[in-house]
Amino acid sequence: MIRTALACLLLLSSAAQADECDALVGRIADATGAKKVGRRVGPSVDVRSAGGLKIDITCRAEPIVQASSSDPSPSAGYYRDLSIAGGIAIEVPPAAVEAALVKAYDTALRERRKSFIQQSGWSASCYADPGSSSLRTLCSVGRIPPG
Repeated sequence: MIRTALACLLLLSSAAQADECDALVGRIADATGAKKVGRRVGPSVDVRSAGGLKIDITCRAEPIVQASSSDPSPSAGYYRDLSIAGGIAIEVPPAAVEAALVKAYDTALRERRKSFIQQSGWSASCYADPGSSSLRTLCSVGRIPPG
């Protein structure tokens, strides 16, 4: 009986997390003018913004959003859409997220390594490889887990 109760609790908890994730994805899709919301694959869902940027939203204890670019350097639209999505996910103004992403990207280029910019309880990170023929930039935004 205890096992059955625990199993029911786990199912309810999983359903609540899925509902929260769906709500987050919906807010990001609306804010970015998403033309397409992908299917859930494990804890992740892809959203294609009106500007064409594919944003990956991963729902775990703390949500993370990320996007890649194959352009020689990320466009203004890349930063705008990722900053909007990231701001919604971590409840921070998009302008603050964009400033951190730009700084992380510039640092990654200059230092030739992945760059983390930590703020008050959240971080922006970027990896940049301008010499690559496919993935040239990968940036993400998320809360720093407590503890």
